[in-house]
Amino acid sequence: MLAISVRWLGHASFQIKSNGKNIYIDPYEGTYVEKADLILVTHSHFDHCDPSKIDKVRKDDTTIIAPADCASKIKGKIKSLKPGEKTAVGNIAVEAVYAYNCKRFRSPGNPFHPKSLGVGYIIRIGDKTIYHAGDTDFVPEMKELGNISLALLPSGGTYTMDNLEAAEAALAINPQIAVPMHRWTTNPEDFRKEVERRSAVKVVVLEPGEEYML
Repeated sequence: MLAISVRWLGHASFQIKSNGKNIYIDPYEGTYVEKADLILVTHSHFDHCDPSKIDKVRKDDTTIIAPADCASKIKGKIKSLKPGEKTAVGNIAVEAVYAYNCKRFRSPGNPFHPKSLGVGYIIRIGDKTIYHAGDTDFVPEMKELGNISLALLPSGGTYTMDNLEAAEAALAINPQIAVPMHRWTTNPEDFRKEVERRSAVKVVVLEPGEEYML
């Protein structure tokens, strides 16, 4: 069984390490020292697609997976996946899934995250499956996800699900473990209490820089 470490760097930024491979998701907050084998970017907003962080950790052979509109920000070649599309980087399988707003709008009919903007990712390493939801509301496609070991769910409200909506998403997805992210100033204990009161899902609340072994 492969050991997998998941470190929350802050906001929606994570570092995942397993079997000598180093993955960053939405590098923005936190400290970046170790070079990346794989970088996943959910969408082009500056707090998810930070070229300075990407440049700091990329190597000549780093694979970068990001939506096509990130290409103007990120130097070099990127691979883009649309929802439902999959790829593999060594023994790491990556699938893009839907991430969008259906409730939160800049103005009528103009969501903060339209359906065409970004994605979430499912990352499969060995027998473990990690779901990073990206910036999203609780959308119907989440109900179709299955066999998720660890779900990383935004819970800060305003631009994404709030605590109660993220709890509903966790109940629908039914992962083994759920971690709230993109929290802003909200209290993650509200998310924990709601999820654990209504399900057997374990909620892990991380502090920036803290690591969880999956």
